[in-house]
Amino acid sequence: MSLKLYNTLTRKVETFEPLGGNKVRIYVCGVTIYDRCHLGHARALVIFDLLYRFLKDKGYEVDFVRNFTDIDDKILSRAQEEKVSWKEVVQRNLHAFQEDFKDFGLLTPMVEPRATEHIADMIHLIELLMQKGVAYASDGEVFFSVKKFPAYGKLSGQTLEELRSGTRVEVNPKKKDPEDFVLWKASREGEPSWPSPWGPGRPGWHIECSAMSLKYLGSPFDIHGGGTDLIFPHHENEIAQSEGATGKLFSQFWIHNGMVTLQSEKMSKSTGNLTRVQEILKKYPAEVARFFLLTAHYRSPLEFSWELLEQAEKAVSRGYTALKSLREGLEEDQLPDKIQDLLPLQNIWQRFEGALDNDLNTPVAIAVFFEAVKAIHQAFANSKRISHSSHQPIFEEAQKGFRKIASILGAFEKDPNDYFQKSRLTQTSLTDSEIHAQIRLREEARSRKDWKQADIIRQKLYDEGIVLEDTPKGTIWKINF
Repeated sequence: MSLKLYNTLTRKVETFEPLGGNKVRIYVCGVTIYDRCHLGHARALVIFDLLYRFLKDKGYEVDFVRNFTDIDDKILSRAQEEKVSWKEVVQRNLHAFQEDFKDFGLLTPMVEPRATEHIADMIHLIELLMQKGVAYASDGEVFFSVKKFPAYGKLSGQTLEELRSGTRVEVNPKKKDPEDFVLWKASREGEPSWPSPWGPGRPGWHIECSAMSLKYLGSPFDIHGGGTDLIFPHHENEIAQSEGATGKLFSQFWIHNGMVTLQSEKMSKSTGNLTRVQEILKKYPAEVARFFLLTAHYRSPLEFSWELLEQAEKAVSRGYTALKSLREGLEEDQLPDKIQDLLPLQNIWQRFEGALDNDLNTPVAIAVFFEAVKAIHQAFANSKRISHSSHQPIFEEAQKGFRKIASILGAFEKDPNDYFQKSRLTQTSLTDSEIHAQIRLREEARSRKDWKQADIIRQKLYDEGIVLEDTPKGTIWKINF
């Protein structure tokens, strides 16, 4: 099955075919680093990381670019509020970004350009727009003339007249028309500035992404991504200024992820209705947060609550418990001798891949994974283990499928014992070696037929969240959740 993706530009699901054969070029709008990231930022990062992983698994060579906006009105306002330099705000929050997401399993992009490193590229692009007659200078500033670009509104699906009537536009006497947007801002007292043909100043927000994406990916490229909140005006303006300069299609596909909501309201720094990644990581592993962000279809809103995050942690632990049973059963050649329904373990990767091929349908893909997880739990709990099980090839194939699934989800990639040692659900400070020491003591008690002491040790571990299971090749432990 070919990969199909919803294209915001055409408003329909289309078969994805790269423009450059085996090469896929992707640009994703990154964060403006004026504050710590919230879960809405994390969702966009995780969704496009999933797409990046999936395309690489399909054998494509992927050029993946994700930027940082490090000069912007919000950054300058924050610096003024805190009475520090704008560079200090940027560096502090860039460090916070790296700290917050270091355990999220995000693959490193080909390049992570920062806006201030590409001022010359932006100036060149603005000059080209002026040469094409779609931009004009006015008292030290430069604006894009929206009416000179007839296709304006094609991404958001609105006409210029609808946009004029439905959008509040800042009154600016320097503009020829109210809907025109700024490409270059004149220098203001106390703000950073760079020299330009129109006088000292700094770039507008929209020109940044056009300049950086065109520099690293050329035009047209395959996929431009970001949150639905960027469709208008940011991405609409990117199309106008990029296609206005090059005369060519800017991006073939436009992919937008839905917002994370809190009590049905969009998570946003401007409203204060947010939960920061930093807060979540104080209570849950990053892997749990990543898994939670994939539980809803990427185009749908994702409602956040601590209860839903708790459910996600239990699901991740259930997955790791099944993987632990499967791995140890295969290593010890002690597998269930019968299973009533093997179907969930068969062709698990093909069914998982098929779900993602259908517009990255992660809810269905995750359901496929957990059908197999349930089958493993039932098999190891309800069936006697024997050596040389006739079902070993099915379990081996399932293990291979799990590994591929883990590499796409960016979850379930750890050694299960390592995960459980750090899992909050265990409610224990016991390490793996300490658990095994207790198991050895219990085995010694059983060899003496001291059943009372053996039961005391079993109960002690159970109280710590550890469940023991006796098998023909010895005792193994699992998490009780």
